[in-house]
Amino acid sequence: MALVTGCAAAVTGVRGAPITVHTAPWVLAGDGLAIRRGAVAVLGELVVAVGPLREVLRGLGTRAEVVEWRGALIPGLVNAHAHLQYTDMAALGRRIYGSFEEWSTAFAADFRRRGDWRASAERGLDAVIRSGTTALSDVVTHVENLDVLWAGRVHGIAYWEVMSLRAADWQSHGRKRTVEILDNASGAAARAVGLSPHAPYSLDTQVLADLSALARERGLRSHIHVAESAAEHEYVVAGAGPLADRWRSWGYDEFALLRQGGAGVGPVAYAASVGVLGPHTHIAHGIYVNADDRAALRDTGTVVALCPRSNAVLGLDEAPVADYLREGNIIAVGTDSLSSSPSLDVLADVGELYRIARRQGYRERDLHRRLFDAVTTGGAAAMGMADRIGTLAPGKLADIAVVEADMPTASDTLAAVVEAGEGSALGTVIAGELRYVREQAPL
Repeated sequence: MALVTGCAAAVTGVRGAPITVHTAPWVLAGDGLAIRRGAVAVLGELVVAVGPLREVLRGLGTRAEVVEWRGALIPGLVNAHAHLQYTDMAALGRRIYGSFEEWSTAFAADFRRRGDWRASAERGLDAVIRSGTTALSDVVTHVENLDVLWAGRVHGIAYWEVMSLRAADWQSHGRKRTVEILDNASGAAARAVGLSPHAPYSLDTQVLADLSALARERGLRSHIHVAESAAEHEYVVAGAGPLADRWRSWGYDEFALLRQGGAGVGPVAYAASVGVLGPHTHIAHGIYVNADDRAALRDTGTVVALCPRSNAVLGLDEAPVADYLREGNIIAVGTDSLSSSPSLDVLADVGELYRIARRQGYRERDLHRRLFDAVTTGGAAAMGMADRIGTLAPGKLADIAVVEADMPTASDTLAAVVEAGEGSALGTVIAGELRYVREQAPL
């Protein structure tokens, strides 16, 4: 297999600059490219060459440090939905709940007892790096955590979460505070900040619409929980059910959906009607959706981050994974937070999606590739970062995950990566920097 693009030109004239060549029995670079005894050459924070080891070394025409790994080199994993600050609430995620409402009651009680959200988020980020993840969508509820990704030198977007606002609250102080937080957080050019309207049921209709407009005006990415529970569906359609009753009891009966008896349509259609959906947005969960909903997501270019293990903990149904795949939706993969998931290892969710898709009758031979894409290019697309991450290619960020997978053929190795599950990461490289090496994985 030939060297991918004219890599030598990328390093010409960089005399003395350190070049590192990572090599392993397999390189699965993305876009269907699999290389036996492959290599990824890194200069600074960028990939400069990808191909068979001998050809990469010959093409560089300069001395390089060669780092040998066992297993497979793959693009850094992308966790498309997480809440790092809830890492210290991990005891909640080790249980199974009977319903979303039961979990939310337990969450609220634990939340009130917590304090140091920054330290909790930093512990979560450490766990993420140890899983081979190099970029993530982090939903942030406390402002001191907006720069955790940036400070931790991990790619992705910190989404400022907005919830529990009536239209009057938004007009009197909510919008001003949100803009101030965005302005302050965006001061450092390196920080990527987005907006996360929490969910269709937790914000008044006018607030949800204005947040969506604000994100577009400022060129920000947007991320929202949609179609996560059956109770959410009942709330949005008819302004009824246990979730609606709970929000009324909390004093939010002024919400338009609760005043007017719902929107008469489900969460996806409602989100579309107020301008939430679009190529600047990705949604989390997307469980309770029908064919029309999935078509609306495709038509608007909205990516869906699937979180199967979190759904199981919360007592929710499985997302229609097979339908998303058959119909051509762009999917990504998220862990959610440790308050609702056993770990922050996104490969465990990829393996679970594989099992769900098979149970739901998906028999196509492309399943491993589609799920590999979901946790790499799908996550990159969700955050609008496909030009920088998601594949191993010259000019892209040198974000690499090393996974314990070495089979005789490329297809078997791909299958091993997708089905590897939790704890299979051997190493993590972010922007060319080696951030994690498993002790029992000598270089």
